[in-house]
Amino acid sequence: MNKPSSLKEVTKHLEELEVNYRIQGSFGVTLDYHSHQEYEIYMLHAGSCRYLIHNQIYDLEPGDILLMDGLAQHRPNVSDESEYIRSIIHFSPKWICGLIDEMRCHYLLEAFERFHHCLIRPSENEESSQLESVIQRMALLQESSQRRDIQTQTELKVLLLQALIIIYRLSKLKDKPIAPKKEAKAEHAENIAAYVQVNFKHKLTIVDISKNLNLSKSYVSHVFKEITGYTVMGYLMECRLRQVKYSLEMEPDKPIKDIAYDCGFESVAHFSRYFKKKVGMTAREYRTVRLDGI
Repeated sequence: MNKPSSLKEVTKHLEELEVNYRIQGSFGVTLDYHSHQEYEIYMLHAGSCRYLIHNQIYDLEPGDILLMDGLAQHRPNVSDESEYIRSIIHFSPKWICGLIDEMRCHYLLEAFERFHHCLIRPSENEESSQLESVIQRMALLQESSQRRDIQTQTELKVLLLQALIIIYRLSKLKDKPIAPKKEAKAEHAENIAAYVQVNFKHKLTIVDISKNLNLSKSYVSHVFKEITGYTVMGYLMECRLRQVKYSLEMEPDKPIKDIAYDCGFESVAHFSRYFKKKVGMTAREYRTVRLDGI
């Protein structure tokens, strides 16, 4: 399996631009939901991937281009048996905004700002090939340059602008980015995810979910695991954890036990064990690290 030399598919602090071309297999894939400040261009070359963004599910096909503003929690769900080859660009809109303003082409960022996340399924291979070629050139330039000097920065910005122009043309071929038709299972999984996201702060069981969505308990468990790769309770705990991490940073004076209870944890001891297992440090340590970084 080929591994890129500078893969940063998922990091907490990305540079202004990070490009990875034709990443193969599951290397670098996170199984947890994550978010970031950078915009993301994701292009699937081969295999299959079910991508989860907030409470929406995209069943991707080779050639699909997924655009994300990065802020919504997202994660890929990839079968171990499936071939999985994709290219990814993370970029800060602030890094490219000077050129965007100078060229008066702010519309190129419309898909990220208006839709937040959307799928483009190109019908013309020539445009897709051009986009892939640009991504490859960006990755090669990034890897060959040890320093981000002015010349390199300029070349990368011009290439990124080319990629955005191609994506804009592709989106206009269909008048607007598409939301592909979903099978019933995917719709049910989205409804379950949406219900959990609204109610995760309360005591919640699979029975509660099944009753409110008029689905059987066994079906709720089965369909959610099949579509998302998560158990319903596992997803519920992830929602609670994400809110705890947010509250620890945004409410620095609030007692940690109160945050835990407010986010749906019924036991401080269980919360402490779960947080350390998932995050790798205690909630107090996490708060200190995050606040020191401000």
